[in-house]
Amino acid sequence: MERVNITIGPLSFDHADYDSDNDVLYLHVGEPQPGEGEETPEGHVVRYAPGTSRIVGLTVLGAREILDRYGHLAVTVPETVETTAEQLAPALAAV
Repeated sequence: MERVNITIGPLSFDHADYDSDNDVLYLHVGEPQPGEGEETPEGHVVRYAPGTSRIVGLTVLGAREILDRYGHLAVTVPETVETTAEQLAPALAAV
């Protein structure tokens, strides 16, 4: 897990793991912790601290594929926010 500084809309993540074999990006607020997942309309998973609305993580399925195809990544949390490949570069380099 790499320390990063990734901001997507109002969300800030400071840890990332990227599974390049499966093109799955895991973003975390602090160290990974248990959370309750909720799928977004885009097919990603937002993780909340149990019993709260505090976001503790985001799992992005097909991160590189989406960025290559559309040039940006959209996530609904609950409003839709976007980020660019440049903003996600440090996280996509995390292994």
